Amino acid sequence: MGESCAMSSASAATSGPWPLPPAIRASAVVHMAAIGAGALVPGAMPWAIGAVVLNHALITGAGLTPRSSLLGPNVTRLPDAAGARREVAITIDDGPEPEVTPRVLDLLDAHGQRATFFCIAERVLAHPALAREIVARGHSIQNHTARHRHNFSFLGPRGFASEIARAQDILAETIGQRPTCFRAPAGLRNPFLEPVLHRLGLSLVSWTRRGFDTREGNPAKVMARLARNLQARDILLLHDGNAARTPEGNPVLLEVLPLLLERLRADGLSAVTLPEGLKP
Repeated sequence: MGESCAMSSASAATSGPWPLPPAIRASAVVHMAAIGAGALVPGAMPWAIGAVVLNHALITGAGLTPRSSLLGPNVTRLPDAAGARREVAITIDDGPEPEVTPRVLDLLDAHGQRATFFCIAERVLAHPALAREIVARGHSIQNHTARHRHNFSFLGPRGFASEIARAQDILAETIGQRPTCFRAPAGLRNPFLEPVLHRLGLSLVSWTRRGFDTREGNPAKVMARLARNLQARDILLLHDGNAARTPEGNPVLLEVLPLLLERLRADGLSAVTLPEGLKP
């Protein structure tokens, strides 16, 4: 993953017919071979069933691995051009959250940095002024589904299309910009997602590293995970919605973000939005 899919790009995912990923083509071959062997070769049925089960386990495992590109293009790092520009992307999921997001915007402004907010569309509907403020202050809002369903990775083509297309419409109507990037809840998916993203003109974006800040309330531990081998082209994942709390009761993002922004400054890196960072 990594280098080969880093620029799997917003541009490549949307034009022409959906390119069947090699892993899905191989899966189809396995199924056809298993059917043929089971029907025509005496004693081969147990082996045929075993091959199909193993194949399904592999596909399921790929869907449960957020940074995997086996099921289709998956952006996990910015392209080489962003590296030359010394750029990273801070991505902030699950908002907007009125208690947290305005303070995040103030911190970003104070350091002159930009971020991408993967917003839940129904939260944007609940806080439209805050969503518009995110964009007005120079940041980007991208698609994180309509409702952030916990069973998202079990949906079929219709379920994916409904969740994602509805979010596209809500976000476009509210902020006046149509997203080009999509992130699945918890990064989990199945083989039916990529054709839907392709049809809607969206690119799947995961991350280079994350701080697990929805369950880790210790800012030092979250920061250590984000800063380990930090370098240009990295895509970092944090949360303004569903953020864990510090022992003092503060959303951990608000204590980690100043540390991260200071580290970027010291390393000569700049945080840009995904649409900026994905430019070739």
